[in-house]
Amino acid sequence: MYSMTTSPNEQAAPPEATPKAPGDSKRWLILGVICLAQLTVLLDNTVLNVAIPSLTREMNAATSDIQWMINAYSLVQSGLLLTAGSAADRYGRKKMLIAGLVLFGAGSLVAGLADSSAQLIAARAGMGVGGALLLTTTLAVVMQIFTPDEQPRAIGIWSAVNALGFATGPLVGGFMLNHFWWGAIFLINLPVAALGLIAVVALVPESKAPRGDRPDLLGALLSTIGMAALVYAIISGPEHGWTSARVLGTTAVAVVVLGVFAYWESRIPYPMLDLHFFTNRRFTGAVAGAVLITFGMGGALFLLTQHLQFVLGYGPLEAGLRTAPLALTVVALNFSGLAAKAAARLGAPPAIALGMAVMAAGLVSIATLTEHGYAGTLLGLVLIGAGTAVGTPVMAHAIMSSIPPEKAGAGAGINGTLAEFGNGLGVAVLGAVLNARFAALIPVAASSLPAALAAADSAQERARVTEAFASGLESSQLVGAAAVLLGGLLAALLLRRAERGERT
Repeated sequence: MYSMTTSPNEQAAPPEATPKAPGDSKRWLILGVICLAQLTVLLDNTVLNVAIPSLTREMNAATSDIQWMINAYSLVQSGLLLTAGSAADRYGRKKMLIAGLVLFGAGSLVAGLADSSAQLIAARAGMGVGGALLLTTTLAVVMQIFTPDEQPRAIGIWSAVNALGFATGPLVGGFMLNHFWWGAIFLINLPVAALGLIAVVALVPESKAPRGDRPDLLGALLSTIGMAALVYAIISGPEHGWTSARVLGTTAVAVVVLGVFAYWESRIPYPMLDLHFFTNRRFTGAVAGAVLITFGMGGALFLLTQHLQFVLGYGPLEAGLRTAPLALTVVALNFSGLAAKAAARLGAPPAIALGMAVMAAGLVSIATLTEHGYAGTLLGLVLIGAGTAVGTPVMAHAIMSSIPPEKAGAGAGINGTLAEFGNGLGVAVLGAVLNARFAALIPVAASSLPAALAAADSAQERARVTEAFASGLESSQLVGAAAVLLGGLLAALLLRRAERGERT
């Protein structure tokens, strides 16, 4: 039986490092500490979105450069989360939390001082290494310190912090850009990381598996290369053509490398991605939902912040404030317990189906009603927040409860990998849809909306450029809505079948 104690050859963990009895308030304080660490990482998934206009002007960054600044962070995390989770199980989750905070803080410092697109992309990739260590260990610690009865409530709070970080990134970024230069959006991470480091050292207990598996370094390398090649092909498609040698070549590399990765994982005794997990319908259903929810939400928020600034004319802070209702809705429903009560009453499959249907309706609202002003966007953000609050905690708990307790770190790595990959792929795919539509309507649109507006020589021409961008936004949001709705139906179906199989 797995426990929070160390391996038989090591001294047993002290009493305060073991799971607490139900009702012990220290666990909730620990949850607050690890959520602080998680929040820092998650903010950087979206905080850069609101700085896109500044970076476009000051670094002469093209759309593909901006997408790589965002995807470099998420793709490195996607490739390393599984290995980081295995390392946490083997070497200790507290140690990995500490290492992650240190690496993330160092990467933030380099990013804040970068003076070129290449330097910023490299720094963001470095931050992704620290972020991978943090994202895997936070959920693993939640699963270890809380009893099974308390896990749904704790994961609900953890999920609310996820959405809070995801949605308030533009708000934090907008505030910083309104008062400082763009590098401050990274330097603000330094005091938060330092506070988190002190709290982790003082409060979080150490835990590890009795016999941790050896990290799968080759698997991490293969998955990182494969996913990077796949997203690069998607980003390059609109600019170079979907049938160009560059796009077809990188697509072929992605298919081959990811195929080798799957083969390697099926043959070794210590895979970071145990393919047998996918034979579990409960796990597969939750995974499908997790990928598609982040696909739609990540791509939508990436595009929405540009629409608020470029099309509707809001400043960075104003744009950030106008995305805040999404986070406020999630926090209100999860911290009040209303979402957890609704999910418990409905059951996992209906809760996920309902959550994703509501989220899809929010994306449709943003796609079709933004031309009438902010009211349509506000409705969409509230609906997305409500869907996230109900569906996301259920999916996270379904994934983690399908995995043996001694693999908590690896399970968190799987959950985080798929979420990060969904987010990065959503930015790439929906961004590609937007660019393709925009380029079709404005053939001389250069490489970005600001460039096209600058090239326009009359108010009528600028209006045509803006309308073309809005049309591309609508198309991309509708693609995201369809993906989210499909994910909800698929997840609900597989989870329902899994529950019936468990009862027979």
